[in-house]
Amino acid sequence: MTETTAPAISTSGLSAEPDPTPARRTWAAFRRNPLGIASAVTLVLLILVAICAPLIAPFPEGYGTDTSQPPSAAHWFGTDAIGQDVFAQVVWGTRVSMMVGVSASALAIVIGLLVGVAAAYFRRLDTPLGILVDLSLSLPVLPLMILVAALAGPSVRTLVVVIALFSWPEVARVVRSQALAIVPLPYISAARVVGGSALWIIRKHLLPGVIPVVGVSVVLTTSRAVLSEAGLAFLGLGDPNSWSWGTILHKAQQSGALASAWWTTLFPSLAILVLVVAATLLSVAYNDARNHRR
Repeated sequence: MTETTAPAISTSGLSAEPDPTPARRTWAAFRRNPLGIASAVTLVLLILVAICAPLIAPFPEGYGTDTSQPPSAAHWFGTDAIGQDVFAQVVWGTRVSMMVGVSASALAIVIGLLVGVAAAYFRRLDTPLGILVDLSLSLPVLPLMILVAALAGPSVRTLVVVIALFSWPEVARVVRSQALAIVPLPYISAARVVGGSALWIIRKHLLPGVIPVVGVSVVLTTSRAVLSEAGLAFLGLGDPNSWSWGTILHKAQQSGALASAWWTTLFPSLAILVLVVAATLLSVAYNDARNHRR
């Protein structure tokens, strides 16, 4: 009688891999979106142009001899009515426009984050802060921006503060809606039971839960801030001593080049369009990746 032995089963190859973190899942879904990757690359290139502006083109100042020249090998984007190179204006305008957009967006995000989290966590503040947000969203933003910027005087700092003061309510509303879904969760209640202070709970538990939503708001708020800066500068409310995309359009309008020298307005307008479209596509791609379901 022969004995049969069961074959040994190796479990070395059955070790389960750990589930990827939410950040890795988001990145894996995001990099499969070609529009999202292209938009991110475009924004990175614009940031590099803003940082490396002194290495790309000289600062546009003074007067030149080649006035109102169309695009050529010597002047890629042509020249304006006083002979300044439009390519140099667009390059240096990228620096100011991006700086205003990022600074105004950062300030608006901070204000909106504080208001949204406070309204969601402290229920007594929800009603008055909600009324404040609704009132701010119902105001005519552009006329008020023009009024405040005109009263404060044209400068880059004024534009940053004015744009931020009229951009935070949208951020606050998004943050509040996300925070309201987190506050009732069991781990927030457990943190209260063990004696955690409100500030500690907000910093350790509530803020990490709303940061992904803020990531989408950062990009969209920056693009809107750039648009607002361009509009205010086009109306003559920008800093006259610095270049921005809106300032280029304003000076082209003053010189009467809108009809006779199309290149003086085409290229700064394309720069604004490229930034806004790239920011919008990036935010959409990131939001889709963050909510991706396999």
